[in-house]
Amino acid sequence: MAFDDAVRNSYQADIQAIKAAGLFKEERYIHSPQHSEIEVEFPLGSGLRKCINVCANNYLGLSSHPDVIAAAHAGLDSRGYGMSSVRFICGTQDMHRELEHRLTAFLGAEDTLLFPSCMDANAGFFEACLNERDVMIADRLVHASIIDGMRLCKAMQDTFKHSDMEHLEEKLIEHQDKRLRMIVTDGVFSMDGDTAKLDRIVELAEKYNAMVFLDDSHATGFIGRTGRGTHEHCGVLGKIDVITTTLGKALGGASGGCVSGRRELVEMCRQRARPYLFSNAVAPVIVAGALKVMDLITASTDRRDKLEWNARYWRGLLKEAGFDIKEGDSPIVPVMLYDAKLAQDFARDLFDEGVYAVGFFFPVVPKGQARIRTQMSAAHEKHHLDSAIAAFRKVGRKHGILGLSKKELIAMCAV
Repeated sequence: MAFDDAVRNSYQADIQAIKAAGLFKEERYIHSPQHSEIEVEFPLGSGLRKCINVCANNYLGLSSHPDVIAAAHAGLDSRGYGMSSVRFICGTQDMHRELEHRLTAFLGAEDTLLFPSCMDANAGFFEACLNERDVMIADRLVHASIIDGMRLCKAMQDTFKHSDMEHLEEKLIEHQDKRLRMIVTDGVFSMDGDTAKLDRIVELAEKYNAMVFLDDSHATGFIGRTGRGTHEHCGVLGKIDVITTTLGKALGGASGGCVSGRRELVEMCRQRARPYLFSNAVAPVIVAGALKVMDLITASTDRRDKLEWNARYWRGLLKEAGFDIKEGDSPIVPVMLYDAKLAQDFARDLFDEGVYAVGFFFPVVPKGQARIRTQMSAAHEKHHLDSAIAAFRKVGRKHGILGLSKKELIAMCAV
């Protein structure tokens, strides 16, 4: 048998090394719908604790919205549980194309193609649309799924320093000999919560004849005046060549993603993107729920507006308390701790105070950049945030970190 004791011991040693480094990730078990308050079992067998949830991607509070649930039930009844097939064989229903049309109009694009997830969209796009004569120039902090997708493509890979437009321009000049140049960026960067300089990126793309790829998963539905995303926020709606985004965050929180953009690029994905060609279609129940989400977010910006207020209020509370936070204007507000063990301990102590948050550390973020990534939702009320900051203050005092600078925090953890 190949998996003998020596192999098993080797893996066990790797797992122990992860634990010893303070990098071991522990799962929490949620016994309730995703919302501003959840019931959590942690550790396993310890019973349930009701917590304020400050670390979900449920930006618009739609993951358990009654209208979305009702629409999903109706979709289940009318179109079944699953497609049991890929799209181009017998996995496409009328409602798949309806959702694609709705997303196209909302995102200001020419066409849209659904994928099982945005990770699949990112995994399939580059290989389908670029070749060895082209170059991909990516911001150094793009999402891991983009990096994986780029690795599958034969085009040359290059990077520019995070949000450094001068460095991007240097790279565009350097690669003028390539057939195609594609600038690759997130809209809102998921770990730091800052926003791409899309207006400047588009200017450079037009100047140097490049295309722009945007993963807007942490923006679609709530960034911009009407929630269309980072391209609306930056005033470049209709000028982005390809947008990938997800249904698994603000747009209902289930699963599914898409490629949206220039008609020819979307068609290339339909013809060649392997995750599209070889994965089951998005389940009808999810499509039905997502269609109702589109109704809700196009009828009113109330949820988006409330989320913006919550994010601004929460940032102010954290700053006033003396935490070191990443600057930005998105609902992602990282509380920087810099040490993996401290992040883990801080998250456990918050849980004991009735606040659900998770420590982020390597390999999710670079070494030495550990943090608690807090995320606001339109489902949060002011009293949730006031209760949460009281817990953060108490835990912060316990660990002696309130008011410390980055340098002081790092020095403290090094002792």
